[in-house]
Amino acid sequence: MTGRSALSDAPQDAGAGSRPALHRTIGPFQMALYGLGSMLGSGVYGLMGQAAGQVGNAVWLAFLVALVAALLTALSYASLGSRYPRAGGAAYISERAYRSPLIGFVVGLAVACSSLTSVATQSRVFAANLATLTGGGEAIVTWLALGFLLLLTGLVLRGIRESMWVNVLCTCIEAAGLLLVVAVGISYWGSVDLFETPPAGEAASDVMMLLVLQGSVLTFFAFIGFEDTLNVAEECRDPQRTIPVGLIAAMAMAAVIYVAVAITAVSVLPWRELAAAPGPLTAVMERAAPWLPPIVYTAITLFAVANTALVNYVTASRLAYGMSHQGLLPAWLGRVHATRRTPHLAIVALFVVVTPLALIGTIGQLAAATVLLLLLVFALMNGALVLLKNRPGEPHGRFEIPLVLPILGSLVCAGLVIVRVTTGDWRAPALAGGMLAGILLLYALFRPKADRLSANA
Repeated sequence: MTGRSALSDAPQDAGAGSRPALHRTIGPFQMALYGLGSMLGSGVYGLMGQAAGQVGNAVWLAFLVALVAALLTALSYASLGSRYPRAGGAAYISERAYRSPLIGFVVGLAVACSSLTSVATQSRVFAANLATLTGGGEAIVTWLALGFLLLLTGLVLRGIRESMWVNVLCTCIEAAGLLLVVAVGISYWGSVDLFETPPAGEAASDVMMLLVLQGSVLTFFAFIGFEDTLNVAEECRDPQRTIPVGLIAAMAMAAVIYVAVAITAVSVLPWRELAAAPGPLTAVMERAAPWLPPIVYTAITLFAVANTALVNYVTASRLAYGMSHQGLLPAWLGRVHATRRTPHLAIVALFVVVTPLALIGTIGQLAAATVLLLLLVFALMNGALVLLKNRPGEPHGRFEIPLVLPILGSLVCAGLVIVRVTTGDWRAPALAGGMLAGILLLYALFRPKADRLSANA
């Protein structure tokens, strides 16, 4: 166990000797759009209505408060990425900070579970949206989901350069869809009181901040996705600079887009109508731009969903690759294709795992449970930065932040976990607990095998 915890500062390059390494092609521009595409996703299309139901016209303010909360953890990730630019960064950093392979294993698989459930969910959503254009029943949706997964796997196998440029294209279309909402609705700005909140038993000024804080718990999840940037560190040019610049730029762009869309949405539609609409932003477009064919927004949604799935597939495969080089997963997952320079066996293994999840159909509760696990990961990663900053001999990165920021970030994430567990549906916390127990069981079963392999090496 001691040997596994004493990890070197430098990435364990799969290209040492005769083995090929991952291909370094990602610059700050691509990294920024990679993070932005992961954050924007398709969730914000429905999230806007849910947030308006809680906060009223002040939904834009809830996004700003959520940005501050999310930025605390994002800055920790940026600092950690500049210190330890490795694939599977969360697993490596948590193992190094806490000197525990168990914590590295739990953190790595928790992030992997989140990515896999996202890929499965988005493939199903993509198929359902495509089926509305082509027609067909549930059987068609299943076949479309399978076809989408095959295409996605082929793209990720092809190479990181191709995957990143497809991500750039999808992110630009995705962002354009949200900016289109702003463009057609900006003439409505100034027509409503942007501080109006749902009525309460006392003056709005007394409860407004409480409502905004409640809304920010919900809107916080619109910023989840920044953590994916850490897992492609070994495919970045100058990762110590690329990761912080790309991550912070992505957060800034997402915040501007979210706030502008939120102001537009409540300006075009009364917040009660927005909250009741099945597709809030679609309803905004129908009111502000009735001349726009509905198929346009459906097509944009397809790109948004596909992009989310692509980013999470890349994240999960690089996480498996990185964990294999830590000895936390089987070594064959860390093999790199000699020509394509991708972790091809890890990619194929993930396809085998994610396909049954996608074909099941409804895994919404499972996806909600993985969000809880992600919040635990965020709390641990903030704590990891605190430990590493205070430990003598640890390398410094190009991007350093004050110690108080990761401490606050850890407290915020722990608070969000408490809020999610104590309010709402009990099934998501129960599933999260079950998944955590399953990860611990896997570690107990796998660890003796890993020890024997290390002893025989």
